[in-house]
Amino acid sequence: MEFMESLPQEEKVILVGHSYGGMNLGLAMDKYPKKIFAAVFLAALLPDSSHMSSYSYILDQYFERTPKENWLDTQFVSYGSPEEPLTSTLFGPKFLAQHLYQLCSPRPTSLFIEDLSKVKYFTDEAYGSVKKVYIICTEDKVSPKEFQQWQIDNNGTVIEAKEIKGADHMAMLCMPKQL
Repeated sequence: MEFMESLPQEEKVILVGHSYGGMNLGLAMDKYPKKIFAAVFLAALLPDSSHMSSYSYILDQYFERTPKENWLDTQFVSYGSPEEPLTSTLFGPKFLAQHLYQLCSPRPTSLFIEDLSKVKYFTDEAYGSVKKVYIICTEDKVSPKEFQQWQIDNNGTVIEAKEIKGADHMAMLCMPKQL
């Protein structure tokens, strides 16, 4: 957000978000739509602006549609204060090996939801005005192809969707040339 703020008004950027980073793209798109030429979602969560009840509609749908057994040894740990409770996601070795990096070498990661918790919903005027491109990774076990396609259909403003056949969730590691 600091980078976006520092851009001169006449400059435009192409933002790329991967996985949960799609939510961060949504925040930037909603706050700085005139500074963004296009946003590319790589096997990412793709927010919409039609569910004004909650910014987290897509994330809620993801959790609702993901069977609990798919989380394997992932731990959801509460921290923070009673006034501002926070949740940390700790992906276990089984989850990393079988779902996140099944075609790559394992690497650690985490989720950051604090900024999103301060947003009520994304708007058509800002978020909805930015061009969106989506890249589907066909072998993604974290965000299955069906869920990625559902997001594209649900969003309704994606101008182009591409597939990387044979790519898992980490296309930048398992198929960098195709990406």
